[in-house]
Amino acid sequence: MRRKDKEIHDRNLIEYIIAKARVCRLGLCKDNMPYIVPVAFGYDGAFMFFHSADEGMKLDYLACNKRICFELEHEVRVIPNATKACKWSFSYYSVIGFGTVAEIVDHQRKVYALNQIMRHYSNGEWDYDEHAMEKVRLWCITIEQVTGKQSQDKIANG
Repeated sequence: MRRKDKEIHDRNLIEYIIAKARVCRLGLCKDNMPYIVPVAFGYDGAFMFFHSADEGMKLDYLACNKRICFELEHEVRVIPNATKACKWSFSYYSVIGFGTVAEIVDHQRKVYALNQIMRHYSNGEWDYDEHAMEKVRLWCITIEQVTGKQSQDKIANG
């Protein structure tokens, strides 16, 4: 990270940002062509989970390259400057991670992953229709590295 002064070293703060984030953006690459896609996600403290349909661009990319990058943010807002355009800024917390992705095919693991996703948004456990479970594809990201970053105002008010 270039701006070491903005790096988050507190693992609890990184966990908090992940817990509060509403969208995870996945960075994928196929044939030297990048692709970024927003997804709903779940996190159990060690692994990140997301789901997909049976087909689509995301699956084409995942089939070619299991390496993945993800990004999340929380409390993002613009800080305007009334007189200088180049003095506008952002207030934010962000997390970027790297890892590998694998499809979950075992039924019990699929239920676990889907519950992690649903817990992230609803704080509850759910029962799933068998027919629906056959159609959804679930994925697990094994996180290899994660870093956090915060804006200067977050550090000052921290």
